[in-house]
Amino acid sequence: MKTDLSYLRDMSGGNTELVLEMINIFKEQVVEFSREMDQHLEKEEYDLLGKLAHKAKSSVSIMGMNDLAQELKILEDLARDGKNVSSYPGIITRFKQETAEAVQELNTVSNNLELYF
Repeated sequence: MKTDLSYLRDMSGGNTELVLEMINIFKEQVVEFSREMDQHLEKEEYDLLGKLAHKAKSSVSIMGMNDLAQELKILEDLARDGKNVSSYPGIITRFKQETAEAVQELNTVSNNLELYF
């Protein structure tokens, strides 16, 4: 599984309505993050890309996607300083792929939440 909802389950105290709300927010955010990452990269707005990577890191962390969160931390640090620009597209692509898979997984979880909680 791409996601690990342990933190979310603990944080919500098992409140399935809150968990569903957080999942839906995540699904909306990743679409927006992907679009904005592409825009900032294209416009060479690296500082803004770094700030966005910071926000995205928090979102994926809540969903237990710790490896991706670490990659976003790297992007955040590199982009803030405008370093190693050639690595940005690969990290952004991984973000899109990983979150797309996570969204599919979370759709299944949302439809069967009682099995997970």
